[in-house]
Amino acid sequence: MTTQTIHSSRLQFALDISQRAADLILQHYQSQTLGIESKADDSPVTVADRGAEQLIRDALSEAFPEDSILGEEFDDVVGTSGYRWVLDPIDGTKPFIYGVPLFGTLIGIEFQERMVAGVCRLPALNEVVYAEEGGGAWWKIGRGEPRPAKASAVSELQEARLIFTEPTADRKVGRGDVLPEFLRQVRIARGWGDCYGHILVATGRADIALDPQMSAWDIAALIPIVRESGASCSDWKGDENIFGGDGVSIAPRLRDSVLNILKPWAH
Repeated sequence: MTTQTIHSSRLQFALDISQRAADLILQHYQSQTLGIESKADDSPVTVADRGAEQLIRDALSEAFPEDSILGEEFDDVVGTSGYRWVLDPIDGTKPFIYGVPLFGTLIGIEFQERMVAGVCRLPALNEVVYAEEGGGAWWKIGRGEPRPAKASAVSELQEARLIFTEPTADRKVGRGDVLPEFLRQVRIARGWGDCYGHILVATGRADIALDPQMSAWDIAALIPIVRESGASCSDWKGDENIFGGDGVSIAPRLRDSVLNILKPWAH
């Protein structure tokens, strides 16, 4: 069995288990059963976050007991296979709590410290975007057939569509001047944050998605998806580092221009 085949079997597992997690999440969406609590960093967590991640972890421990697991809600699992699963059961917990459908379940698959596959399932939209290294990125809506996910060919900043996360996050990390700099140069900007913005770049509906704060589980699944679409997903220095602390997805012809703008704030 080739390494590619092994990647593919894990990707199919991720697609299947993300659907099961989505079904669980939707049982709580726009309901009174969220069980909202605050974590140590004051970010919210719900019973759906914890329940979905536990569901995925339980399935992983049975199917791939030698794989490592890194997730947002529970402790790390250290394995020996060279594979690590990076999980965010609900990326966009705040939109989920508010009843806004722009949240996603992220499952990233890392092999020997390189992200090789990823799934972003958008439960409330009934969409999934996924990729594995060398196999392209794919976008499936409802029961329709998967279609290629392709980045845009926009080459000038003045024609670019920018997606950004809440500007208050920029100020909290001393990057309050970043967004105004982009707003002076791009064609249009919208605040559809979290994974949804990066998926818009991967599917050619936006050209830049900017996040001043990203944890490993926020960005891991997005890196191979955006990469296979022809765009790039990296930290602000331009590295595919899941521990970089920030993130940006960029249509291919804009990459140099965007990273040049970000350079004063990259660290």
